[in-house]
Amino acid sequence: MAHDETYTAVVTVVGQDKPGIIARVTGVLAQYNVNVQDISQTIMQDIFHMIMLVDTGKMTLSFQDLDRALQDVGRDLGCQVTLQQRDVFQAMHRI
Repeated sequence: MAHDETYTAVVTVVGQDKPGIIARVTGVLAQYNVNVQDISQTIMQDIFHMIMLVDTGKMTLSFQDLDRALQDVGRDLGCQVTLQQRDVFQAMHRI
């Protein structure tokens, strides 16, 4: 199914693995009506890494406020959480 990428963003999470990381991050997204479209996560030698494509088209707060909320959860978890517009993420990672 084709998706309008206008509202697609990328959430990345990196940090020491511990229980509850996925639950806490996705809980913030759900709280503000942000839908997870795709998710991939891996653990390499106790380092947790997750990347999600999310739909922000119906979110109930500003992009900047969502970014702050995710960063707050990241600090609580001891992880780095980053929110970027998909086009910005792709431009930064072009070879």
